[in-house]
Amino acid sequence: MDQPAPYVHWSFILISLPNLVLIGVMILLFVLALFAPFPGHRRSQRPGRRQP
Repeated sequence: MDQPAPYVHWSFILISLPNLVLIGVMILLFVLALFAPFPGHRRSQRPGRRQP
């Protein structure tokens, strides 16, 4: 912790490695949230049909 973080340099982009990892995790969580079903969400059934 007493040393500076390594930096990643792509042409005009300069970002520290911990920040790059954090951004990657945030993007991964966003994509998972798009495809994960809502808790308790069930497919709607036809009207008049009873649930067991």
